[in-house]
Amino acid sequence: MGVPRVKDVMTSEVKVLRRDEQLTLADDLMNLGRIRHLPVLDEDGKRVVGVLTQRDLFRGALAQAIGYGERARRKLLETLIIMEVMTAHPITTTPDTPLAEAARVLMERRIGCLPVIENDRLVGILTEGDFVALYAREGQK
Repeated sequence: MGVPRVKDVMTSEVKVLRRDEQLTLADDLMNLGRIRHLPVLDEDGKRVVGVLTQRDLFRGALAQAIGYGERARRKLLETLIIMEVMTAHPITTTPDTPLAEAARVLMERRIGCLPVIENDRLVGILTEGDFVALYAREGQK
């Protein structure tokens, strides 16, 4: 089989956001899809310019709304756009990167995902969950 690569375990169907969209859209996508990491694209929808995580969402909005209830939190999310709380200039990887190298980057940088880029286009995302799923599959063999 050779050296396992990012393309062997990455998620190819990736939900994305645009940096000028409201945080309410991100909140809905994360809650409905049980997603913790969303790549953020430029206005043309072509280039990855950031990553929005659940942690960013909590830090950007929930922290300010503590004690005010769900309606107040939702109202606050409506006033913010994604680029105001996203992590800009995310660390990325490629489909052919060895999986061990990608895992090392996740651990050393203490991040939960790597957008996977090929020819300047988003082709997938590699998350901590992909490693858990790989381990679970390997344990079944």
